[in-house]
Amino acid sequence: MKESKRLPEVGIFPFVEFPSGNADKGLGAGKTWYRMPLWIQKSWGPWTSYGGAGETVVTQEGYKNYAFAGWLVQRQINKKLMLGMELFGHGAMGDVVGSTRYATMADLGGSYAFKEGFDLLFAAGRTIAGQPETYTYASLYWTWGKDASDGGQSGLMAMLGKMGLR
Repeated sequence: MKESKRLPEVGIFPFVEFPSGNADKGLGAGKTWYRMPLWIQKSWGPWTSYGGAGETVVTQEGYKNYAFAGWLVQRQINKKLMLGMELFGHGAMGDVVGSTRYATMADLGGSYAFKEGFDLLFAAGRTIAGQPETYTYASLYWTWGKDASDGGQSGLMAMLGKMGLR
C-alpha cells in the first residue's frame, strides 16, 4: 500500500540469506535462513518514521526461530546525509550464537550518499534490556535499475554509470 498524505505505506520485505561462510568458524548459519517482516512507514518533510515486526526462520541445528520488531525515526539532514535512531528487539536466536534470551537494543546510524545509488550505511548500538549485546555496522550499498538519468539502461550498465565506471 503506497503512502498518502494521511495513510502510511505498508509492505512486506521478505529476506533470504544464503550460506556464504564456514559455519564451523562462526561465519554464518551454514544453511539458508529467512526473515519475513511487515513494515509500516510515514514521512513528514525531512522526517521519516518506520518499523514493523516479523519472524526469522533458521533451520540449522543449534539455532532457533525467533520474532523481531523495531521502530526507527530518521531525518534527512541534507541531500547526502541521513541520520536516525532505532529501538530493535529480537527473541533468543540459539545456543550456537550465544543468544539464549531476548534482547532490546537502541542504536544510532545513518547513511551518506556518495552518488545516486552508491551509499555508505553505518550504525552502532547496544542492549537496553535483556541479554547484553553491542554491535557496529558499516557497509557500502549499491542500487541500480531502470532510470531516466541512465538513458533508459538498467542492470549492470546503469550501476556502473552511477558509480562513474562506465
